[in-house]
Amino acid sequence: MHMIENFDHILLFKTNVRCHDDKQLLHTLFDNNIDIKCWSVDMEDEDCVLRIVSYTLNHSQIIKLINRLGYQCCELT
Repeated sequence: MHMIENFDHILLFKTNVRCHDDKQLLHTLFDNNIDIKCWSVDMEDEDCVLRIVSYTLNHSQIIKLINRLGYQCCELT
């Protein structure tokens, strides 16, 4: 029997994180957060897609964290 992977814990966002300095701020925010298992931001993509793996946080909680740093962030669907 083949198991279907549950992707509910992978959160995707469109952001305005565009440069290395922006990404460094995210390192500070996310690397010390025990609720975030891993994360990445694709600055090559026009939407600067932020991908977060978390089993406890939801989209709105991440958006609030990003907005507090002064960046725009919205859920990618």
